[in-house]
Amino acid sequence: MDQSEIFAALQSQKIETPSWGYGNSGTRFKTFAAPGAARTIWEKVDDAAEIHRLTGIAPSIALHIPWDKVSDFGELASYGRDKGISIGAINPNLFQRDEYKLGSIASPDSATRETAIAHILECVAIMDQTGSRDLSLWFADGTNYAGQDDLRRRKRNFRTALTTIHDALPAGKRLLLEYKFFEPSFYYTDSFDWGCALSHCSAIGPKAQVLVDLGHHPQSTNIEAIVAFLLDEGKLGGFHFNARRYADDDLIVGSTNPYELFCIYHELVSAQSAEDRLVAETAANVAYMIDQSHNIEPKLEAMLQSVLNCQEAFARALLVDRNALTEAQRNGDVLGAHRILNSAFHTDVRPLLKTFREQQGLPVDPIAELKCSEYVETIVRTRGVADASGGYPTE
Repeated sequence: MDQSEIFAALQSQKIETPSWGYGNSGTRFKTFAAPGAARTIWEKVDDAAEIHRLTGIAPSIALHIPWDKVSDFGELASYGRDKGISIGAINPNLFQRDEYKLGSIASPDSATRETAIAHILECVAIMDQTGSRDLSLWFADGTNYAGQDDLRRRKRNFRTALTTIHDALPAGKRLLLEYKFFEPSFYYTDSFDWGCALSHCSAIGPKAQVLVDLGHHPQSTNIEAIVAFLLDEGKLGGFHFNARRYADDDLIVGSTNPYELFCIYHELVSAQSAEDRLVAETAANVAYMIDQSHNIEPKLEAMLQSVLNCQEAFARALLVDRNALTEAQRNGDVLGAHRILNSAFHTDVRPLLKTFREQQGLPVDPIAELKCSEYVETIVRTRGVADASGGYPTE
């Protein structure tokens, strides 16, 4: 790619930020209150707009229901548009009600399953009111002990509920199914890996795709291989970007394994120019979302750092000499192909991004701009320090 092509690609990049990353969210042990953290969804939209102003590539915000529930979602969508922010993925809460102790849509209790499905269908209605395209589903469903429940029955309950939800989605909307191999359930998780999620999505219909959370894998999992496989199946729907050192740590994306993030972006960039139409279309419609818990970090600075890390990884992936790489691969040049890929990874793209930002009329150093901005000073002064009791926000 020449510079104009790279800049065009960078301009098209979109990273969705999550509402919960702007408020006082933390670990299940303790949430530390941050000065100026958003207290309402309206303030979260304001913060998302500031991140978009600084980067130009974060134009939407994901909602979590009921944490972000309002009386008029049309009004919220209009407020966002006035700020340059659209409403992105809608995330139902399927893990905080007492009824979900033994699961939500996989629960052995039919009334609990009906409650969970009704909540998800409520979120489908919210999608219509906000113009959201994606329904993002993560389930804490699972068991802690062998013999606790019938695993095949749970699988059937899970599939039946997903089918009901899929069929209720209007045209043009998508169901993105996330997976996680453990936690909070420790023996069995109902959506336990990408193959399980792919099987469900393939069975329930074309509006269902898999969502990959970078923190939801065992140690040393080759996530870029999963990405490539799902792209080739036409079933990669989106990402929850974060980073982990040990398990689902929800750290700033790219902070622990930047090479992994680069390799993931390499697969995505390669797929966008694939001759296979299904692969190219799938890659073009992937939803890129941040999903992190900013507990000890300043909320806005942490979110901004994540977005910028994604931008740098994407820029490096754009620099890969794909013609030379393909030739080396076909010739069996093992180390030559490896060096071509690594050459792009080791490139310092900061001067390139500085020039890009100058051309786009964006701050050349977004972190410095944020740290000295009147916006941060104002929200700290006007919002103060909101209560933070610990763990996830309550309903």
